[in-house]
Parts: sequence; C-alpha cells; structure tokens
Amino acid sequence: MTDTSRIPDKPALEGLESVWGGAWEREGTYRFDRGSATRECIYSIDTPPPTASGSLHIGHVFSYTHTDVVARFQRMRGKHVFYPMGWDDNGLPTERRVQNYYGVRCDPTLPYVEGFVPPFEGGDGKSTKAADQVPISRRNFIELCERLTVEDEQQFEALWRMLGLSVDWTQTYRTIADEALFTSQLAFVRNVERGEAYQALAPTLWDVTFRTAVAQAELEDREQPGHYHRVSFHRPDGGIVEIETSRPELIPACVALVAHPDDERYQPLFGTTVTTPVFGVEVPVVAHHLAQKDKGTGIAMICTFGDVTDVVWWRELDLPNRAIIGFDGRVIAEAPEAITSEAGRSAYAELAGKTTFSAKQAVVQQLRDSGDLLADPKSITHPVKFFEKGDKPLEIVSTRQWYIKNGARDEALRERLLAHGREMDWHPDFMRVRYDNWVGGLSGDWLVSRQRFFGVPIPVWYPLDAQGDPVFDEPIVATQDMLPVDPSSAPAPGYDEAQRGAPGGFIGEHDVMDTWATSSLTPQLAGGWERDPELWSLVFPYSLRPQGQDIIRTWLFSTTLRAELEHGVAPWANAAISGFIVDPDRKKMSKSKGNVVTPAGLLEQHGSDAVRYWAASSRLGTDAAFDPQNPTQVKIGRRLAIKVLNAAKFILGFEGSADAPVTVPVDRSMLAELATVVDRATRALESYDHARALEVAETFFWTFCDDYLELVKERAYGEPSPEQASAVAALKTALGVLLRLFAPVIPFATEEAWSWSHDGSVHRAAWPTADELSARGEASGELLELASLALTGIRRAKTDVKASQKTPVAHATIAAPAATTALLEHVASDLRAVGRIAELAFTEADEFDVRDVVFEAPSE
Repeated sequence: MTDTSRIPDKPALEGLESVWGGAWEREGTYRFDRGSATRECIYSIDTPPPTASGSLHIGHVFSYTHTDVVARFQRMRGKHVFYPMGWDDNGLPTERRVQNYYGVRCDPTLPYVEGFVPPFEGGDGKSTKAADQVPISRRNFIELCERLTVEDEQQFEALWRMLGLSVDWTQTYRTIADEALFTSQLAFVRNVERGEAYQALAPTLWDVTFRTAVAQAELEDREQPGHYHRVSFHRPDGGIVEIETSRPELIPACVALVAHPDDERYQPLFGTTVTTPVFGVEVPVVAHHLAQKDKGTGIAMICTFGDVTDVVWWRELDLPNRAIIGFDGRVIAEAPEAITSEAGRSAYAELAGKTTFSAKQAVVQQLRDSGDLLADPKSITHPVKFFEKGDKPLEIVSTRQWYIKNGARDEALRERLLAHGREMDWHPDFMRVRYDNWVGGLSGDWLVSRQRFFGVPIPVWYPLDAQGDPVFDEPIVATQDMLPVDPSSAPAPGYDEAQRGAPGGFIGEHDVMDTWATSSLTPQLAGGWERDPELWSLVFPYSLRPQGQDIIRTWLFSTTLRAELEHGVAPWANAAISGFIVDPDRKKMSKSKGNVVTPAGLLEQHGSDAVRYWAASSRLGTDAAFDPQNPTQVKIGRRLAIKVLNAAKFILGFEGSADAPVTVPVDRSMLAELATVVDRATRALESYDHARALEVAETFFWTFCDDYLELVKERAYGEPSPEQASAVAALKTALGVLLRLFAPVIPFATEEAWSWSHDGSVHRAAWPTADELSARGEASGELLELASLALTGIRRAKTDVKASQKTPVAHATIAAPAATTALLEHVASDLRAVGRIAELAFTEADEFDVRDVVFEAPSE
C-alpha cells in the first residue's frame, strides 16, 4: 500500500533540483561501482571536457543532456556506467580569459613575484588594450590561470548538478593536473620513440596577434574584402607575362610563376625564366596541376608564403625559401639574398618594418611608379584563412615546430584511421562522411607545439654545442620516471641546472602542447592509462563518444589517431553527434555573433526537467532552433513534468495494490498498448534515438491521462471489488512503467513521484520491459483506442451544446461497425460512469458516431 504521508498536498517542480541533487550525492546514486564490475557489464562514456574559461551556453546543455539520457538508460538496463566529467583547462581561451579578467599579460623574461596581487579581478577586457595590461612572469601567470580555472570549474559543476547530469563526480579530471601532464607527456614520449612525433623547420600557419602556430584543424575561412592587382613580369625577350595577385606585398618573396601543365597559353614558357617587377629577381616559370586556368590570367606567382597552396607548390617543386614576414606580422629588416640590385634592395628597404597592410600600399605605389601596375586594382571578396579564435588573417612563417604523423603522408596509417571510422557505429550514420572527408583531405601532419604559456610542457631538451648553439637534431627526451616534468625549470637527464644555457650544456623546450594534444587523450586521462591498469582494462575501448559535429575534425579525429598510434584500436564503439543550436533566424549560436543564450536563467525560471525535455526532443545530428523569448518546447516540457507529478498523486490516492489481478478487458488493453510503447521506446534508445523514445512515451502518456484515467477513475474510486482492484492495479502498474520511461529525460519529477511509493531511486530501478506487462495485458491495445474514441465523442456531444462535462445524459447511442460495438460493450459501464449517462445503447453503422444524446432535464 502507498504511504500517502509521503505525498505533498501540492506537488511542485520548484526546489526539486536541490532536494534530489543532494540526495543523489549522499546516496552515491550515480557512483561507478568498479568492485563488482566486469568488462561485459560496463558502459563507459568518453565525456567531452568543456573549456573552463568563460561560461557555459545553451548548446552545452543541449548536447550534454543527450549524453545523460544515454547514461541513465544504460544504468537502468543494469550496466555499470562509467560517466566521468573532465575540465579542459589549458590553452589559448584560458589565457585570454585570465588576461582580461585580471588585467595582466605574460612576459617570460620577468622574474617571479611572491604573493603577486593582480591589478583587478572580474574584468571583461573590452576596455583595456594589451599594452595596458600589467606584464608578469610566466610562473605568476600560470598561477592565475590555475586559480581562475578552479573557480570556473566550480561554477560549471554547480550548473551541471542543477541540470541533473548523472555524472560520477568522484571521477573528474583536469587537463592541466599532474595526472593529465603525466599522461600527455608519456604519450608524446612514446610517439617520439616510435618515430611518430618529430621536429621540423617548415612553413607554419602563424597568428601574429597571439604569436603562436596554428594547426590545420583550427583554421576557418572568412570572406574578406580585397583587390586584384594586374602586374607585369618581364621576359628575357622584352615581352611581359601578366599575373593577377591579391598580395602584391609578397612580390619580393616570389620564387616562381606557375601555370597548369595543360594550359596551352603558357606551355612555351615552362622551363624559362622571368624577372620580378621592382625587385629584379629572376624566377622560373613552372607547371603544376593545382594552378587554375580560369583564375585571373591563368598564371600565378608562388611566394614564400602567401597561402597554403604556396606551401604545397614550394614543397613539391623544391623551390627556395625567401620568406619576408616575421612573427609579428611585419616585413623583416633583412632582404632576401636573391634581391641583389641596388634598386631592388632600396625598394625593399622602404618595406622593412611595415605591417602587411602598409607594405601592400607601398608596393602598389612602387608598381605604379615603375609602370608595372597594368590596371587599377579590382575590388574582390575572397576567403582568407584565420585562426578560429583570432582577429587577423594568418601569415605563413618558417618556424621549428613539433609534429605528430596523422596519415597525411602515410597512406597505410590513413587507411587504418578510415577503417576505424568504419568500425564505429555513428549516430546519425551520415556524420561518418565528415570524418572520412577530413582524413582523406589532410594535407600535412599534425602540428602540436604552441608558443603559449598555460599548457602541457613538451618534455624535451636540446644539447648546446661548444659555441652555445642548440643542436635541434639531437633532442633529449624525458624518460617515463621523470614525468611530469617542465623542461624550462628542470634540468635535462645527465645534466645539472648550472649547465642550463652554457656552452656544452642544454636548454629546455619552452613550447607547450596544443590543447588538442591533451584533449585527444581523454579516454586515457579518465580511464587511468598507465596509472590504474585495472580501471583501464574495464573501460577501454569505451562504449560511447558523444560530441558536437563541429569538432569531428579536431577532437574525434585526434582521439582516434592517438588510440591507433598507442593501442592499434578504435577508442569507442559508438559516436553520438549532436547538432547545433541556432537562433530563430536559423543562425548558429556563437559568442562572436552575440546570439548565445546562457542556461542558468532558463533553468531557474522553467526548471531543469523542462529544459532537458527541450534538449531531448531533438534527434542527434539535427540542429535545433531556440528562441529565448518564446521557448515553446521548454514550456511543453514543464507542463509534462507537472502533469507527471499530478497524475502520480492522483493515481497513488486510490485504494488498492499494483499487484492485484488485472481482469477488466480495457485495463488489460491499456497495459498491452503500454507494452508496445515500452518496446518501441527501448528500441529507439538502443539506437540512440532519444527523441523518438520520448515522443512514443509522451504520446501514450497524454492518452493515458486524458482518456484512460478519466475513463476508469469512477471505477477506481468505487467500493472494493475485482473490477475496482483491476483499475487500480492497472493504473499503478502503468504509473510505475511511465515514471521509468520518463526518468532519463525528466529525472527530478520522476524521482519525486517515485519516492511517494517506493524506497530507493527510480534511476537505479530496472528499465521496464514488455514482458513484465504482457502477462497482464491483452495481445492488442485496440480496445483502449476505441474506448478513447468513444469518450472523445461523448465529450464532443456535450461541448457542441455548450454543456459541462458533468452534465447528466439520459440517453446516448454509439453507432459503429458490429465488430467495434462488440468490443465497446466491454467498456460500457466505464463510459456510462464517466459520461454520466443513464442509458447507453449500441447500434450497427458504417461510420463511428455518438448520436441520440438526450440530456436529463434539470431538477426543479
């Protein structure tokens, strides 16, 4: 029997998050129990670690709710769910936030200041320039990074708890903690030992604002205004070759002209030379298939380096390097050796120290003066490469960087990575092609070194020769027993600190790893690779990688790469890819567009279950529009959660047990229909279609409340009898099943309602099965459907005459085909009771109809 003292007088959603969040934590409801776990019964999730800088937005709530629905479902299926939470601390976003928040910037040349107090806290950085920020030592800067990320993570955790994520909060990790440093450095050391990581002096995409290298996966094209300049190059016979370029400032870095090998216009020039305008350098005319016959004049200049195609041409055609752009984005002082004429060197001197913008203006004027500008510049709009977090176009400079092989130049590795993509089950499956396209389109190995401060140090030193110059080709790599280590403060193995920087001594590597080089190891970080062998053997390979579609090229690919290099396997069995959140104009929400919605206010206003319902209503891979001014789906979710509470209170108020025999046909029909719902919802969740599972359960629930519950409530209220006991047993059985079906989506309302009649958590209860209902239900749910149709007809008859639903009816007839009326005879008593019908007749007809409704005369 239900203990009605547990049921509140007025059930409400308000406050359930704190009540049940605290209870779940105290009782360890979501704790991963490794003691009794085996590999076969574990469901492990490689959870995305959100960047711990700034604030979470509604897109996080969207995708993390999808993951949580899966975790809750699998837990109720009896799985031991390994569901950790990580924090992505290191990297450029954190550094920028620290700069803005504290009003500081890092200067590695400065000494450490004990007890440093930043100039202010809480700044947004919008009104301060970098020059106004206080320079501090690297160590002081890192301490501030540590401090702020810990504060941010506490706020993030509080929001995640409010949302009801069923994370095991004892299984958290940070990408800058000692365990993460150890794991990241060990994986890198092994990459070096196997020849998968290497250092090279090569053209590098470079952000001049942040003074750091940028990997291919961090690029984005932005449409920018520009100009095409028609310029003449001079042939030895006195003729000219006309080219069009958007970067005339790179003419002093020109190393060749290139045209397509099939272009008949230029085939006679292949193998000859031309001279650059203004600077007078002789360069060859070459052929390459990447040249576009229909772009500009069909022949282009190759410069070192204007864009990524220049890099390909330079490498494949074995051309010289005459780079002129420095790390600060300005033209370097020293002219390329190829410029030998006095006029050429004088022209170059006018460019030295200028930004690329100013240098372009200067070169255009020089071309006008020399007569080599053949027409006025033509305005264009064209795609320009940017660092995804940067504000200025990228330059390409020559730097010494660390790379990890990724299959771009290794066909066998590339094929293994593509094979792993085929081994995974993708949800939805069409997302697989994005992975395949990325792997197939790689043009260079993965650049993993960064010229930043807050990150995982690259565990390498370099010996110094007798003159004190570093011998980069003989790096000294840390051994495993030294890890984690910071080469900038710890001596190289075999040396002491006094030898740092001295001839015959060593220097430490100052670069840190790209943040993706650590995030690509989230399975290893969370799973205790090389730190906790037992845990690692239980959880890896993982069951699921959930993530956004925009980081397939970065996070999903790089994790697959690291797993292949270290373990030779795919890191997970399933990849679940969420769509984007878009604003009412169908534009993707992003901070740069200013249309981001933060979730805290929504959660407080509508309740976490309502927001989770909105998120769970969208299928994986599908973009969802969100209007914060009119969050329709959120309001529908709140209505559902409240209805669950009210329906549970109503049903649990009936006298009777859920275990009593269910004998009345309509009760058995309802349970049979519910068995079908359970089967459909279960199959949908097994296929990672949470939206379909919710849709199926919710559709039945509203029919159950609006029709079945109304139909049988008079019988359930009646005197004890087999018929009364059947109604109550069916109602309470259905309630228990529905609470479990809804538990993954609206965990707070279902836990509250479950607690009124059960000990223990609904989230630890067994997932419902069709088998547990089939023994109590008919083979078909048709009778329930017909009863709902009849009830609707009776209601409509009263509504048509503007009568209350409580108005007594003296007589009514239900007309329908004979087979239908025969079934409806089973619910005649319930229909009479709910419709307040004194006499209910059935007659045969081709179409279903409620007719001959005669209302009782009102009493005098």
